Amino acid sequence: MKVKYETAKSIAEPLSDKSGMPQGKSVHTAQIMLLICAAIWGGSYVSSKYALEVFPVQWLMGVRMVGACTIMAVIFFGTLRKTFTKKLIVPSLLTGITYYATLILQTEGLRSIDPGRSAFLTAAYCVITPFSAWLIVKKKPTLLGLVAAVMCVAGVGFVALKPGMLVLTLSYGDFLTLLCAAIFAFNLTFLAYYSRKYNPVTLTFGQFVVSGVLFGALICEPLPNFNAADHFSIFANMFYLTVVVTVVAQIMQNYSLVNLSTANASVIMCTESLFTLLFSTVLFHEHVSNMAFVGFALIFAAIITASLGEHYCDKKANCELSYKDRDFEVAKS
Repeated sequence: MKVKYETAKSIAEPLSDKSGMPQGKSVHTAQIMLLICAAIWGGSYVSSKYALEVFPVQWLMGVRMVGACTIMAVIFFGTLRKTFTKKLIVPSLLTGITYYATLILQTEGLRSIDPGRSAFLTAAYCVITPFSAWLIVKKKPTLLGLVAAVMCVAGVGFVALKPGMLVLTLSYGDFLTLLCAAIFAFNLTFLAYYSRKYNPVTLTFGQFVVSGVLFGALICEPLPNFNAADHFSIFANMFYLTVVVTVVAQIMQNYSLVNLSTANASVIMCTESLFTLLFSTVLFHEHVSNMAFVGFALIFAAIITASLGEHYCDKKANCELSYKDRDFEVAKS
């Protein structure tokens, strides 16, 4: 019983409460950082779509991971040397393997579907996250979470409807992207759990090393084709994907997860799909059908519903924990 109580307490309370930092300031800073991350990730779909014209999937991801690991090793050498211990092996493997699977599935799916569609299907992870948390940290999903799951399935159904026909048609790219969403839910749960126990920068580095090794070991594709390609455009895309998206945004996300509940983080992170649709419409000239638009709206509503359910659950858990602490102090006196 004590183990369950301590686990619930560690999930419900931000780490900043225990470190003595001002909670309100930390939470607001984390929210702003995560919103910036969402905008950065929103742009990454369009950038990746163009990069795939030159790089095969494994090469694109491999270059990103090697570049990210090199940059982090140089900038955070002192921190990594002090904080990277044997205890981080299992967290690095869990986050790294799920991160690798997420990237490979999403990028492979992006080859055949538009960026906005990919972003909204990927955003289904927000609805799946409460269920992955149930499996990993034994935190049961709320009633609103179950309602959100039904809404999300309905939304995916509308996205899959052929225009003018009542026929569901999920493409190969759609299927890979939905599978990516399911695995990403577990990746987010692992990150949220371990970021409260270990240094976020070190955890991010461990995740990148594991995924980078997997990308390097499993490359079985031809070399990138640089013929007739705009070299400046390639450099700009790879700089954005490697430095801004992979390093800066990932570190900002992990730091934010320390000070936010999973539910709060999910609400902000789901705006990534809105940023993607905006960038894809303006830069990639993506056209969204009426049915797909209804589906996107349902998926977004499902994300908000699931996050509200988690918010109320966390609020209730905090109240119960405060009552237990008060009763303990009374009994002690």
